[in-house]
Amino acid sequence: MKAPSSLENLIEALRCLPGVGPKSAQRMAYHLLQRDQKGATKLAGALTHALDTIRHCRRCNSFTEEEICSLCRSERREASLLCVVETPADLMMMEQTQSYHGLYFVLMGRLSPLDGIGPKEIHLDRLIQRATDGAVNEVILATNFTVEGEATAHYIGEILRSRGVKASRIARGLPVGGELEHVDSGTLAQAILERREV
Repeated sequence: MKAPSSLENLIEALRCLPGVGPKSAQRMAYHLLQRDQKGATKLAGALTHALDTIRHCRRCNSFTEEEICSLCRSERREASLLCVVETPADLMMMEQTQSYHGLYFVLMGRLSPLDGIGPKEIHLDRLIQRATDGAVNEVILATNFTVEGEATAHYIGEILRSRGVKASRIARGLPVGGELEHVDSGTLAQAILERREV
């Protein structure tokens, strides 16, 4: 028996979520239709509302409902520091550390030529304009430690240095509370290379 086309469409739509394959999407669709129609309606409404109201901040490129987000408007932030991250989720992780008090720029991705993502797609022109506005003294590159993230940080760092802007990279190393025997050799090697004086 073939599923109704609207059910097939729902299953296919759910597959756009990261980590959701055909079986997971099917389970979610059946759960929403069979056991939680109220939840499905709430989810649909919240998604529609978010798509209608959320946009990119004109200064940092993160998500906001206003032209300029609350972080960029805050007078408590250090305007001389600009932290570059790949996604709004990365920005939230930085904020949760409560150790960074500067401003941000969200790339909304990372350089990946094989996927067709170049400087234009990560809004590099806006980042360079922001970093060279005279208020920024240091740009902290906090892209992920993937091949693409490293390449993105290197590329941005080279451009910033050529324009006289100080660029730094977040350090890599051992997790807080981690034990050496449970750490992979690559992480341990990086921690040794990035050691500091005590």
